[in-house]
Amino acid sequence: MDADSVFLPYQSRWLADKAQVKVCEKSRRIGLTWAQAADDVLLAASATGMDVLYISFNQDMTREYIDACGEWAKRFDAGVRSLGEEVLKDGDEREIKAFRIDFAGGNKILALSSRPSNLRGKQGRVVIDEAAFVDDLGEILKAALALLMWGGQVVVISTHNGADNAFNELVQDVIAGRLPYSRHRITLDDALADGLYRRICRETGKAWTPEAEAAWRESLIKTYGDGADEELFCIPNRSTGAYLTTALIESCMRENVPVFTWTAPADDFVDWPAPVATTHTKGWLAETVMPLLAELPQERAHFIGGDFGRTGDLSVFWPLGERQDLTLETPFTVELRNCPYRTQQQILFALGDNLPRFSGMALDARGNGSALAEFARQEYGPEQVGEVMISEAWYRETMPRVKAGLEDRTLILPKNADVLSDLRSLRVVKGVARVPDTRGRDKTGQRHGDAAVALAMAVHAREKLGSAEPWDCQTVNLAGQIGGFDWSGY
Repeated sequence: MDADSVFLPYQSRWLADKAQVKVCEKSRRIGLTWAQAADDVLLAASATGMDVLYISFNQDMTREYIDACGEWAKRFDAGVRSLGEEVLKDGDEREIKAFRIDFAGGNKILALSSRPSNLRGKQGRVVIDEAAFVDDLGEILKAALALLMWGGQVVVISTHNGADNAFNELVQDVIAGRLPYSRHRITLDDALADGLYRRICRETGKAWTPEAEAAWRESLIKTYGDGADEELFCIPNRSTGAYLTTALIESCMRENVPVFTWTAPADDFVDWPAPVATTHTKGWLAETVMPLLAELPQERAHFIGGDFGRTGDLSVFWPLGERQDLTLETPFTVELRNCPYRTQQQILFALGDNLPRFSGMALDARGNGSALAEFARQEYGPEQVGEVMISEAWYRETMPRVKAGLEDRTLILPKNADVLSDLRSLRVVKGVARVPDTRGRDKTGQRHGDAAVALAMAVHAREKLGSAEPWDCQTVNLAGQIGGFDWSGY
């Protein structure tokens, strides 16, 4: 049997992942459990395989899964010895119905109710299906993970059931890097792009057309109504509110971390001759940033995150230094108000050239920010500069890491009211924490979550660019000359 002709690409990718623990947040009715059943049959039927223990939240799902396993066993001619129901006693001596397939090699597939005690004394692969709906997922996972000691595997599959649900907390912990598990995300649109509706048409004898697929998708969305985001697009429902609490943010703030603010010395600063503007900015750097840069520990890797603004919003540059214990410490931040492009470049390059073991920067490359990001890429190279087009996907992957750093106290922030306000401005929109469209204000004008984005960019730089070779500011300066770096250019 040609697996490529049987499984759609997203199903094949899922089955090809052999991680000890893998998690999938998915749309409803895309055939992932059906594909999982095939893999479970092959595992249980193999002479070198193991038992499979399937758990879901209701009996109808367990029966449907066992039926799928039975069909796959026939296709594979897998040597089924018996198939049927049995009554087991759980840890409280209550009777529970289980569905079971025994294979000639001695292994079995056992479909159980969702009670942690049902896993006691058992070994093999544990499949937790629709995990967001089982009772006490945390305890079930604890019992399932104990099986890993003897070479088992834990597979967690589910649609979402609210942002505060234990399944979504598991997903967020995986995204944040707290848990070393494999993660997959399959929305309805992902499945359609991989041929789901074409397969449905093939199986039902209908003719596929792009128009028919679009109409089918629209009909499905209407059927689910307000629940479509959660049921079909992997966006857990959540009431509106701050993503980060004041108490959490303040617990990571320190008094001795300055926030330096550059503002134009005159309304016509943009028209000043370049040498005069450069000299003025060099003086500001010498008074503020340079003394702190000279005091930073030389052995630590340092990263920079940047959020771009020109007239309405701020530009914020946020350095992070990595301690020996992997805590990320903010030495200072720089906020630029109404700052011309050439001056922003001058200040950013001063940071990049003088941070010890500079290891990378991530910059907002949307709109006019693309020019500054491109200049930085040309200066430091693509390995050292991430040009980030902020999107929902970027927020989804990055903000949980920021939150995890705060919760674990591995991010040290400046104690500053504006920074607090920016971080508090993050809101959950369709299940994703992001800067909202509405703007806040500080004493100098508008803010738009600028510090929050810059911090997230710095965390992104540490995550994505941390393995690059540090930039050696003692070897190459802005003019490309050999020898020590001279601050006087700033």
